[in-house]
Amino acid sequence: MKPFLPFILFVSLTGLFAFAADSPQFRGPDRTGVFPETNLLQTWPEDGPPISWTTQGIGAGFSSAIVVGGKIYITGMLGKDEGHLFVINETDGALINTFPYGPETLNDQAQGPRSTPTWDDGKLYFLSGLGVICCMEAASGKILWSVDMVERFGARKILWDYAESLLIDGERVLCTPGGPDALTAALDKHTGETVWTTGGLDDTTSYCSPIIVQHKDSRLLLNATGSTIIGVDPDSGVLRWSFYHKANYDIHGVTPVYHNGLVYYTAGDGIGGGALEIGDNGDSVTSKWTDTSLDSLHSGVVLIDGYLYGTGYKSGGKLVCLEMATGRVAWETRDIREGALIAADSMLYIYEGPRKGVLNLVKASPDGFERTGGVSISQGTGKHWAHPTLAKGRLYIRHGDALIAYDVKRP
Repeated sequence: MKPFLPFILFVSLTGLFAFAADSPQFRGPDRTGVFPETNLLQTWPEDGPPISWTTQGIGAGFSSAIVVGGKIYITGMLGKDEGHLFVINETDGALINTFPYGPETLNDQAQGPRSTPTWDDGKLYFLSGLGVICCMEAASGKILWSVDMVERFGARKILWDYAESLLIDGERVLCTPGGPDALTAALDKHTGETVWTTGGLDDTTSYCSPIIVQHKDSRLLLNATGSTIIGVDPDSGVLRWSFYHKANYDIHGVTPVYHNGLVYYTAGDGIGGGALEIGDNGDSVTSKWTDTSLDSLHSGVVLIDGYLYGTGYKSGGKLVCLEMATGRVAWETRDIREGALIAADSMLYIYEGPRKGVLNLVKASPDGFERTGGVSISQGTGKHWAHPTLAKGRLYIRHGDALIAYDVKRP
């Protein structure tokens, strides 16, 4: 198979590239956290990159922003428990529309929505913290259909409620209800009708979002459930393989990373992770290596030039660089602690939380740690947990009821 064909195939199947340089779903166009932005600032001024605008009043929640066709979409909770979809002008941050969609979670640890909307063909797909999947018309805010995963699939409530960002694959919406009969499920994206479900493994859902990769001749849906790393056939729902990996409180919150036949997985609380080698036919995995240095809780991990970058959790956390092929620790530092991490143009953007609220710029290099910028986030409320978004030279940081747009493109 030719180089880059898996990525091209993924994009053609999802149909998510609506406009050049847009970011239509969680953690970027291909969900890896590595954004296709170039010509970005390699260093920041002492007071951080310039702020283009700040929008207040988007409510409580941890949804990331998505950017499509000159508009930004993000969810939040207003009032006692009412979830809303906010539409913001990309140019100046003006609030264009506010669309209610129903009740949201009041969980003490993290109130409001966590699911980042997924844009596809003029529609938005997202999951409430209470486990309700919504398909909304982006222009009007009309809810075209909704599915309660608990009612339809018998999904079991997990401790901190639902956080998955839904994946569009062709004509289907892919989700992870959990349980013996619907570990994962595919819905018709136009009607919400069930297309297939995955049986054969009784496990809960988790706080993780799936990704589809191409492994040799097999397309695989990769995800982490409550205590298992799974590979599923996205066309039929058949469970191709599973790997037991117990995380404290069933917290798997990091999307697996695929590269050259290896799947990287991790969990927090000192558990750590490792790499699984997938068999040639895609039906089996074996453990290649394990590691406890990078015990990311829900902050995301990125792969750049064969090296993994992420922040750990135990003992206050640290920033770690691992070699994907071997699991070797290239370097680690406690100069940066736990933080949501994305990458673009050979740079790491690390939004430290939950309470610190410092945005860092770091070179993505296995040669050593080098921070080239930092700024404290003073706007907004609550914990600093939302994942950043990059689009068209702007870096979007969500802190509670505020969305801040930083200009990070070179002049």
